[in-house]
Amino acid sequence: MRQTQVCVVGGGPAGLMLGLLLARQGVEVVVLEKHADFLRDFRGDTVHSSTLAFLEELGLDEQTAKLPGRRAGKLRMSFSDGTFTVADFTRLPGHYRYLMFVPQWDLLDLLAEEASRYPSFTLLRNTEMTGLRRDPDGTVTGVVTGAGEEISARLTVACDGRFSTVRQELGLQPQEFGAPMDVLWFRVPREAVDGEGLEMHIGFGGLMICIDRGDYYQCAFVIAKGGYDTVVAQGLEALKERIARLAPALRVDAISSWEDVKLLTVRVNRLKQWYGPGYLLIGDAAHAMSPIGGVGINLAIQDAIATARILGPALRSGAALDPLAVVNRRLWPTVVTQAGQRLAQKRFVDPLLRAEGPVKAPAILGLLSKVPEFQGLPARLIGFGARPEHLRE
Repeated sequence: MRQTQVCVVGGGPAGLMLGLLLARQGVEVVVLEKHADFLRDFRGDTVHSSTLAFLEELGLDEQTAKLPGRRAGKLRMSFSDGTFTVADFTRLPGHYRYLMFVPQWDLLDLLAEEASRYPSFTLLRNTEMTGLRRDPDGTVTGVVTGAGEEISARLTVACDGRFSTVRQELGLQPQEFGAPMDVLWFRVPREAVDGEGLEMHIGFGGLMICIDRGDYYQCAFVIAKGGYDTVVAQGLEALKERIARLAPALRVDAISSWEDVKLLTVRVNRLKQWYGPGYLLIGDAAHAMSPIGGVGINLAIQDAIATARILGPALRSGAALDPLAVVNRRLWPTVVTQAGQRLAQKRFVDPLLRAEGPVKAPAILGLLSKVPEFQGLPARLIGFGARPEHLRE
């Protein structure tokens, strides 16, 4: 049996950040990652200003700057009556006046490499958690892996995403808030490279955002919730025509089969119970986010920062753990962020998906474009979020 102080299930942004931060404090931590590597496409890769600033706190700013990412200083939306700047990140305070789009596997490799410098950190790849160890009173005391190995831990932290196995084993059911859309992910070649902004295309019953990855775009095309089978029945050429109407300059000819198109089923939910004897859930395992604002990675990382800062000293000293303090710290920003996403879904996304022709920009966007100073407010809400976390309060 392997023994450790903390067993983290899931080697995503929350899991690896938590493992790194605990190891920096001398806490023994084992992170389980069920895959051999992090190379899986069509994951969220928006790294916000708050996360970039925290990576600088860790002394990882130079390494982060070398990642193959693209910077976006502005968020623009294109409608039938023009293109409007919605958020100007160059107006943010601090060094990081932009969003950075980094392939998630590169960010995870950076965190794993940094964590491996600490002797108290262990990353077990190709290791899937299949069950929980429990005392007779129900206290979680670790996990069981697919290979039959038992890992004993004082605290088990679920960072295994929106379809969390730990959550299933605990019998916890999140409250579902619903979403009017799902997302189709695909990539097309990118010939011109400017990196000046981030543009969203809207109209004809569709909404699409293109993430600049240098020599190609990773595109997210929003469809009605549960509408994937209908889109497939209409045929690939019909989908390509819809995409071309929104963004005529895109090389839609690069989409040659349905194998090039991946479905992301959007869920917005939140657990009422994030913790119990011997366990804690954070990130998507505790609260699945809408892709609106690209906040998933950043909220998960903020959860991990708070968890390490609050529980690390007690883990190191052997004092009693207070996971409720983590929940109390992170529940409010989660509720606020999800409320904003749900409002945007209801007032903005749902009506757009019902549109049968060109769509004009709402009047508020015209005001934002005419008064550049106002563009700093949405930039702050997106870039920093409701409660950015730091190494020290």
